[in-house]
Amino acid sequence: MQEQTIKKFEFDNGLTLLVEQMPHVQSAAFSLLTPAGTIYEAQGLNGTAAAALDLMTRGAGERNSRELSAALDFLGVQGSDNVGWNFLSFSGATLAENVLDALPIYADIVQRPLMPEDQFPAVMNGAVQNLLSIDDEPQRKIFVELRKRCYDDPWGRSTDGTLDDLEKLTHQTLTDFTKNNVRPNGSLIGVAGNVDAEQVRDQVEKTFGAWEKLPEPEIQRQPCAGGVHHIHHDSTQTHIGIAYNSIAYDSPDYLTAWAAVSILSGGSSSRLFTEVREKRGLCYSVYATLNSLLTEGRVLAYAGTTTERAQETLDVMLNEIRNLSQGIDDAELRRCKARAKSSLIMQQESTGARAGSIARDWFHLKRVKTLDEIHEEVEAITVENIVEYLNQHPLDGVTVLTIGAEPLEVNVSPHI
Repeated sequence: MQEQTIKKFEFDNGLTLLVEQMPHVQSAAFSLLTPAGTIYEAQGLNGTAAAALDLMTRGAGERNSRELSAALDFLGVQGSDNVGWNFLSFSGATLAENVLDALPIYADIVQRPLMPEDQFPAVMNGAVQNLLSIDDEPQRKIFVELRKRCYDDPWGRSTDGTLDDLEKLTHQTLTDFTKNNVRPNGSLIGVAGNVDAEQVRDQVEKTFGAWEKLPEPEIQRQPCAGGVHHIHHDSTQTHIGIAYNSIAYDSPDYLTAWAAVSILSGGSSSRLFTEVREKRGLCYSVYATLNSLLTEGRVLAYAGTTTERAQETLDVMLNEIRNLSQGIDDAELRRCKARAKSSLIMQQESTGARAGSIARDWFHLKRVKTLDEIHEEVEAITVENIVEYLNQHPLDGVTVLTIGAEPLEVNVSPHI
């Protein structure tokens, strides 16, 4: 792999800049994260962060919505924005020589958004239509509803909001949220590509340095419901969601936990695919993924099947999860490592992936892992490591949610 150079700069207002110099590429990308995600919404106003983000990108500084889009298009920025539980995120990729000119535009978006009131109806209409589309797609809906039940509030909230809460939002709600939450202290900027780190630092200092600190809001935690739940939906299909306790990204065992989930659900040779779909033909889709908050994690699993085969599907899934440590062989581990190496190579070639990754690493670890470091950690994983990890972290804290015509029997206690 190419030798990596990652530099960190911290500014007086609490903003952290991370720059990875990648001289072998011609592009550069950035990821700007500001701590104004869903967890900072007022109780009963779920959807505020997503609506505020939409309004923020409809004009900033001296540019209206159309001028803002034109300025980014002129620089060839392939950009996106996203609302998460912790952050509002803005990311973009372009030619390396244009990234310094793109940063001031995003400085305007977070510091001087116009928040045009005449755009508020369009923002809210889009938010409502997005929620209605989720209701029409049970596979998306089940993860929204499962998260509400397996994570404490506010980390279990939907990033899209709820229809009832969206009705309560006003233009003033969105402007107040932005003024009170979008702040430099706790914000991260990750930049990766063929750039000079000191030049990036100087541009960030010039365009973000006067961004004033804000008090960090207090978060009230409410315990999740956990347990077994069913949402009635007249259909010949049943959607099954399972969540159980795992570990956070900052754990030294995180990659071992990832390897275990990869063996469970990493491609067509995985345990779930082989047992649930290929051998028994129980479902049309089945998979699991490792999900991490700052201090805790869950494995989230899904299957979509027919009403008649739903109970057997759930039983087989839980059995495969419970018995995951049994019979792991070298071939399964080799396939797992091959997937990890492919991912690392793609990250090495993608400035966008690296910009997001280094910002995420800093949030979770307060340091950045190099690709070489991750590669060495992956190589060091053994079958014995995985089995030991699984024995130390048995199936625990299970939450099961089904969407379909009939509820199912769950043969494992939700709080083992």
